Amino acid sequence: MARKNVPAAPPVHPFDRLHGTDTGGLIEGPIIARGTAHPHQDLTAYYGIAPSILSALCDLWLQRLHPQKPIEQTVFLDVGAGKGRAMLLASQLPFLRVEGIELNEELAAIARKNIAIWNEDNSAEALAPLLLHQADATVQPLPAEATLAFLFHPFESRLLKRFLRHVERSVSSGGQSFDLIYANAEHDSVLDHDPAFERIWLGRVPMSADDHLADLAEIAQQTEYGSTGDELCAIYRFTGRGRKSTK
Repeated sequence: MARKNVPAAPPVHPFDRLHGTDTGGLIEGPIIARGTAHPHQDLTAYYGIAPSILSALCDLWLQRLHPQKPIEQTVFLDVGAGKGRAMLLASQLPFLRVEGIELNEELAAIARKNIAIWNEDNSAEALAPLLLHQADATVQPLPAEATLAFLFHPFESRLLKRFLRHVERSVSSGGQSFDLIYANAEHDSVLDHDPAFERIWLGRVPMSADDHLADLAEIAQQTEYGSTGDELCAIYRFTGRGRKSTK
């Protein structure tokens, strides 16, 4: 009897193999938009950031870009947290806390499971507490403390502009410092033309060899995206200069 073709199991990222989490896979915007108030054209796919890229960006921010507050007094805010990979990675640094905002209810539930696994994993070496909000990032209250926001291209330009207005209202009234890391910076021109933000760094950040192999394996499961082994990234600082109050 001929053996039936069995679909290959999806690849598992080394990060998930090590920690028993589920942060991999690519989930497209139309799926994320289900059950939300946003049209899928405004949302991008979920895809977990390569650990080596996030590590390099945090190191760059800490060592070269002169954070306005010590990391111990700064909240890491993952905007479009998805399954929570960036949150888990950021918690290995001594942030005041790590918060995530995820719009999709099912993805938020997966992220919470991953956080629970992470909190029980001694090998995770977590230093910062984790808090996830299942909410719309354009209206969810922002941390009152100094903030380092992380965006892995979570939405298209219309929602990005709406999020930036939300940041301007919140930070202008609260007075806290606010930096923003934008990975896969497809709409960096939106921030570049916003007088309330100053770009303090731009460049391509390479993945480690292991991350690139994992990226190629995951990307091979579909045809829409490719892997170059790096990401165009930008880092911005909120200055508030040049824009009148939006309140």
